[in-house]
Amino acid sequence: MADPDPVVEAVFDAVAATAPTIRDALPGRRVESGAENPSGETVLAGDVYADELLLEALSAVEGVGSFVSEERPEAIDVGGAVGEDGEGAYAVAIDPLDGSSNLRSNNAMGTVVGIYDAPLPATGRDLVAAGYVLYGPITTMVVADGSGVREEVVEREDGSEGLGDGDDAGVTRSVVADDLALPDEPTVYGFGGRVPDWPDAFREYAREVEDELKLRYGGAMVGDVNQVVTYGGVFAYPALVDAPDGKLRLSFEANPIAHVIESMGGASSNGSGSILDVEPEGIHDRVPLYVGNEELVDRLEAALDEE
Repeated sequence: MADPDPVVEAVFDAVAATAPTIRDALPGRRVESGAENPSGETVLAGDVYADELLLEALSAVEGVGSFVSEERPEAIDVGGAVGEDGEGAYAVAIDPLDGSSNLRSNNAMGTVVGIYDAPLPATGRDLVAAGYVLYGPITTMVVADGSGVREEVVEREDGSEGLGDGDDAGVTRSVVADDLALPDEPTVYGFGGRVPDWPDAFREYAREVEDELKLRYGGAMVGDVNQVVTYGGVFAYPALVDAPDGKLRLSFEANPIAHVIESMGGASSNGSGSILDVEPEGIHDRVPLYVGNEELVDRLEAALDEE
């Protein structure tokens, strides 16, 4: 097993350090900010706050060269190159507040993190680590960093501000499960988009799956994927009749989640192959996403191939 990468560890320290502060700030940031992100979606005040806090925290990590966010049109050079030749810096791609539309209904949300050893846009094969924070009843962080996949509970220490000096001051990270793997017997499924907008082949697949598994869908990818991580199964935000590229962003959402699931022994797909092999054209590219137990993803690809 390779030694931990100190830059990767520092990135997840920084992300964990922001988590209590982001969570505590959400009640007052459920309103629209008056802006749209580069994908044309309305941005809530919570999105803006989380994005700014994460930029500040990750810019302080030596070895992070660029910060790339779903909320920003271009990568931001944060000057973290290491080595005399300026090489060795990572690009960190962030979805600051995945599922922020759930703010109004007080459902689960999260933060998605991908650490790339290449300038973005890049393929998922350039990821060195990925993970996500889930703001559920408990704040947890799932990390896939080359040493396996683990789940941690992130808690603020008594009396701290939750964020300090660009590191994990004031926050504890307690590993509650290590060497995570998808359960062999899948239990749940969750599919995004409106049923009338699903292509016929995907609709037929969904009808088969709903006879075998329990529906778990809450409208935030992080929460829905975490159900699959916990219980096994399949999550999809498919290609739609009027949106053949789906909804989710490759760099910020699909690649990091695919990396986590594949690191747990599962599979990912864009409908014809691993998400991690998709060649991007821009940092805000969208892609259909299907992840879960390998047998379920293989069946899905076979169903779509018959269309």
